[in-house]
Amino acid sequence: MKVRYDPEADILYISIKDEEVKDMDEIGEDIFVELNEKGEIIGIEIWEARKSVVPEILKFY
Repeated sequence: MKVRYDPEADILYISIKDEEVKDMDEIGEDIFVELNEKGEIIGIEIWEARKSVVPEILKFY
């Protein structure tokens, strides 16, 4: 698993598996899951992360 934060875009990305993304679903406000061809979750994107993730965590990325 890899975690990245883009402070300019304010997006926190959590990569679970290194596979090709076939689909993406919004599961909550500004929260998206990336799916592989089997429909398994391989990544999570949190947009406007400063609103929903503790800012102290984001400073590590």
